[in-house]
Amino acid sequence: MVAIAGENRMRIVIDARESGTSTGRYVDKLVEYLHRLKPEQEFIILTKSPRVNYFKELTPNFEVVKSNFKEFGFSEQLGLLRQIKSLKPDLVHFTMTQQPVRYHGRKLTTIHDLTTARFDNPTKNQLVFKTKQSVYKWVIKKVATDSMAVITPSQFVKQDVAKFANINPAKIAVTYEAADKIAAKPEPVPRLSNKQFIMYVGRATPHKNLARLVEAFEVLKKKYPRLMLVFVGKFDANYHQLEALASHKRLAADVVFTDFVSEGQLRWLYENTAAYIFPSLSEGFGLPGLEAMVHGAPVVAAKVTCLPEIYGPAAEYFDPRVTFDIAQKISGVISDQKHRDHLIKAGRSQAAKYSWQTMARQTLEIYSKALGK
Repeated sequence: MVAIAGENRMRIVIDARESGTSTGRYVDKLVEYLHRLKPEQEFIILTKSPRVNYFKELTPNFEVVKSNFKEFGFSEQLGLLRQIKSLKPDLVHFTMTQQPVRYHGRKLTTIHDLTTARFDNPTKNQLVFKTKQSVYKWVIKKVATDSMAVITPSQFVKQDVAKFANINPAKIAVTYEAADKIAAKPEPVPRLSNKQFIMYVGRATPHKNLARLVEAFEVLKKKYPRLMLVFVGKFDANYHQLEALASHKRLAADVVFTDFVSEGQLRWLYENTAAYIFPSLSEGFGLPGLEAMVHGAPVVAAKVTCLPEIYGPAAEYFDPRVTFDIAQKISGVISDQKHRDHLIKAGRSQAAKYSWQTMARQTLEIYSKALGK
């Protein structure tokens, strides 16, 4: 997009290299809804090759620039730095923590959570992982200090970042995310048709606490022998370990790993599950649980970090470190239709409180303040 002659519009660059990933849902929706607001500023969107056409079609009034610099690499620190400088921005919004730490222009940073700084990943080389984790902790503190403002998706993360990076909480703005109903038509998953199942959607990294969910499912099977447990997400090394655990406990026949599913299949799963289970030990917003609420699934979640803040009274909560409590709370939801109906109704109401449009408008206000407008 070329500025109209005679105009002196502020130029804002948004780093959207995470577009198309689960974390990237945030920047996808941010850019989409900023475009709908028809802002007076000039926007340049940096994204990787596979997402260039996506943004060009979605946001024709924004300039879209290819930026294939990998996160946490030297190319990010050097190449991305050169690219951003060449664009001569008045403001840069880094929508994730990883960024060129030597960029000293006006910038904002969105920090989604501190999970990576706090939890290990046993499927990775530990020496390499610990080294990267130490660098990442340093980067968080530096970018939080250097940014004009920090954006977080919840009050919990705001306070967590303020304490971790030793910055004034007043410097941190909270912009809540939202959940959309899947537009695709429901598409049944054949193996699960006419079955009673509970489900989880997302990654299987250790902080997600899925091993305890398998252990709780083992307890539930004694009371609900026909119940199935469904894990939806890319079948990686962590999921392979979870599959081995299920096999060890002789639950393999009733624990389903779907790998990737279509949008229609995901919608069908949400709409037909007996309950959506979120046992995570650490979250920044907890979007999957909110998506489940939008589609009418009762949510049973861990009473930790941001989840009570985001789900409010619309979820049944458990202690995620106590297997029996997880099993007991799930049982209470799937066996009590009145309670289940209450959670479904409350969930729809809770999810309706969040709006991507509101998030984009609040972010635009943060841009204007940073630009002195």
